[in-house]
This record gives sequence, C-alpha cells and structure tokens, in this order.
Amino acid sequence: SKDLKGAMEILIEQKRQKLSTVEKLDEHMDFASQLIFAQNRGDLTAENVNQCVLEMMIAAPDTLSVTLFFMLILIAEHPTVEEEMMKEIDTVMGKQKL
Repeated sequence: SKDLKGAMEILIEQKRQKLSTVEKLDEHMDFASQLIFAQNRGDLTAENVNQCVLEMMIAAPDTLSVTLFFMLILIAEHPTVEEEMMKEIDTVMGKQKL
C-alpha cells in the first residue's frame, strides 16, 4: 500500500511536470490534469489528488471488466450490430494484422 501510494505520487509529479511544459494545454486535459489544477487553485489537497488517482487505478479493472461483459452480451443479442461493427473494423483496419 505504501509502495503503491509512493508510485502514485511519482506519476502525479511526472504529470504535473509535463503539464508545465506543454504548449497546447487543451490537448493534455484529462481527469488527472483537472485534479492537479484543482490542487493548484487550492480546491484540493495533494492527498486528495493522490487518493483520487489511486482509486481510479484500482477501480478501473473491475469497472472495465463489467462494462466489457455487458457490451459483449448486447452485441451477441444484436447480430446486425455485430455485423456493422465488423464492417467498420474491416474498413478501418483493412488487411492489417492485429
């Protein structure tokens, strides 16, 4: 837990450094960036930012797996949607190998 917290602090500091050097800020605005700017404004503490990022990293695999599960069920229940998706993949990917 302590190692993970330390790793999050390092990643957030790297993100903070990157934000301070980019030319076009709007291209790098994501949730972590918003948290960092909220801290800069005094709306959040460094601990708040670290905790939010840590929770995003920990929760993501669970929410992603549930989302993918339901997405696959819905695709299986709607073969015309699956067919359209496959056509789109063929159009975008062409003959490229995955």
